Amino acid sequence: MQNTQARAVRAFYFDGKTSYRYTVELTVAAGIASISGEAQRQAPLEELRVSERVSSATRKVTFADGAYLEIIDLDAFAELLASTGHADSLVVRMQQSWRSVGQAAGALVLILVLGYLYLLPAASGWIANALPESVERKIGGSTLDFLDERVFSASTLPPSQQASIDSRFRALEPPRQGAPRFQIIFRKSKIGPNAFALPSGDIVVTDELVRLLDDDDALMGVLAHELGHLHQRHLMRRLIQVSAVGATATLLFGDVSALVASIPPLLLDLKYSRDIELEADDYAIAMFKTNGISLTRLALTFEKLDSLPAAFSPYLSTHPPSQERIARILKAQAE
Repeated sequence: MQNTQARAVRAFYFDGKTSYRYTVELTVAAGIASISGEAQRQAPLEELRVSERVSSATRKVTFADGAYLEIIDLDAFAELLASTGHADSLVVRMQQSWRSVGQAAGALVLILVLGYLYLLPAASGWIANALPESVERKIGGSTLDFLDERVFSASTLPPSQQASIDSRFRALEPPRQGAPRFQIIFRKSKIGPNAFALPSGDIVVTDELVRLLDDDDALMGVLAHELGHLHQRHLMRRLIQVSAVGATATLLFGDVSALVASIPPLLLDLKYSRDIELEADDYAIAMFKTNGISLTRLALTFEKLDSLPAAFSPYLSTHPPSQERIARILKAQAE
């Protein structure tokens, strides 16, 4: 407010100490706001706070000691404010404009889209890398317990075959330093051929997938791909993205029980993005090259899987092989 001639505005005055309502008139002159009527007081304009304009809602003028006015005559008060040079903030003016509201809504949608495409993946990677190992073990262990109760049963593969697969894969050198500890776990499955890595370091392989591939090199390709997911913490990153704000808040505040309960069903239908699948493919390619295994064998793994109906195996829907990926592997072989 600035200096102006007096202009009376009807209002109710509350002293902030009692509930009594005084009927008064507000005037402004020489930089001083005055009320008269059932109560009298004065205050410099700079000490007063005027509430924001919100449609036809009652507006308030608050004094420094907490006393306040409830304006009765809004039109007269608007004229008084205009005469004093008082202007609504940019936010208030935007709230009163449908065009501004529409523009703000559009900007919000754009921010959300950009956040989902760029900020959320980056944030999920940071959170996944910052999580203590104990959290990942709890999530992985609880998930495996859930699946053992509802989906899996004990493996029927001969122990010698399991040991042979495990020892051969452990003999392979990872393509880069810092490979996580892992454990290959064999299970007989009610849902058919499948393989996936849990954040605890467990790489679960079903008997059905082992029998379907019937090829040690092909199985090494699947295991290398899953180790790539594990090494790069793809599962945790994806879980955080899918669960978004709720999962992030749960993890940051240390209570993982709600997240753990939601992981097993989510895991069965979890689809990695194209970029993440290509990262895991690159990891498997690098692992085969590091150990002198022909990439043709890796390509044949995906060709064999790609030749089957997608509905035949959950592995085909959650880890979809494609001709593009096969061509990419063969291209790497020629380099």
